Parts: sequence; C-alpha cells; structure tokens
Amino acid sequence: MDLPLENLFTWLDIGGLSVFAASGALTAARKRLDFIAAWFFALITAVGGGTLRDVMIDAPVFWMHDPAPVILCGVIAALAWAVPLRWWPERALEWLDAAGLAAYSVYGAGKALEWGVSPVPAVAAGVITACIGGVIRDVTAGVPSVLLRNELYITTSLAAAAMFVALTTLGLPLPLPSAIAFASGFVLRCAAIRWRLALPPHRGH
Repeated sequence: MDLPLENLFTWLDIGGLSVFAASGALTAARKRLDFIAAWFFALITAVGGGTLRDVMIDAPVFWMHDPAPVILCGVIAALAWAVPLRWWPERALEWLDAAGLAAYSVYGAGKALEWGVSPVPAVAAGVITACIGGVIRDVTAGVPSVLLRNELYITTSLAAAAMFVALTTLGLPLPLPSAIAFASGFVLRCAAIRWRLALPPHRGH
C-alpha cells in the first residue's frame, strides 16, 4: 500500500482490499459464524492473491511488512459482520467481488511491472492477484468456487489486466491506464453477472 497516488494504485489497492474483505466477512456471516471467523475470512480473501503474487515476483509480502492491510480487514469485517443479513442486497457478494476483481487485476499487474516483470507475466500476475483470494474464500467456506460458474470471471480479470499493461506500454499518461482498465473490467464483470455472459463451454467430445 505504498505506491504513488497519481496513478491510482494506492486507491485500487485499498479499494480491492476493502471489497474483498467485505465479501469474505459476508460469506462468514451467511454461514452464521462468529466475528473472529468473519475477520479470518476477510483477511484470507483480501490478501490471498496478493500474497501469491508477491512471492512469485520476489517482492516482500505486503501485509507482513505493513500492519495497515490487517487492520483494515479487521475494521471492514466488523462493519460487514455487524450489518444484519436482511440489509444486504441479494447479490451483494457478487457485486463486491466484481469490484475487487477489477481493482486487483489492475493493481496486481501494475505492481508486477514496477518490480521489473515483463508485460505478459505481469498480466498473469494481475489475474492471480484478483482471482486467488476468492478461490481461497470459497474453498474455506465449503461452497462451489466462483471460478466454476458458467459466466465470465477469469476472462474479465484477464481483460482488465491486459488492458492496463497494454495502455501503460503504449505510454498513455497516468492515471488513465488504471482508470480505463478498472472501469472496463468492472463493467464487463457486472454485465456477466446481470446477463450470465459466458464463453462457449467444452463440448466434452
């Protein structure tokens, strides 16, 4: 959480961390778990993908060197857990996840570029940052992984990360690459949720 404000990375980091933490805490609340479990779900959802990213790009694991992400997850978990479930929109978890997916796709790719990773692996780093936390959340909660739904998910993360890397490589001035890529990824994921957009599945033969 130490990247320059002018290219939106700090805000994408905080935003992605917050909405993924909220989605984790909401998952725990729906399972009727206690607050400590809600905090745990918030933490693993928010930092899971970034942890793997930092290990892969040989960067210090961000939340091990800065207490802010852990504290933020605790605050978000407390707020999300305290809100009665009937107050949450029916598809709140999906919308929160969509925002986190778009934000972390861009942030993860951007951090990889800053650490000297070439463009194609940087795109992959963005996808890993965005997707792994949700997988850990779903597996821990014992529910079908979000990746197994027959609608665009990884594709939206890939599109956002690739767009950010492409626009940055082309020299588009900051903060336009971050803003355009985030907005595109979020809109595409929301459209996939709303209209069940999906790529053709494997035919099995």
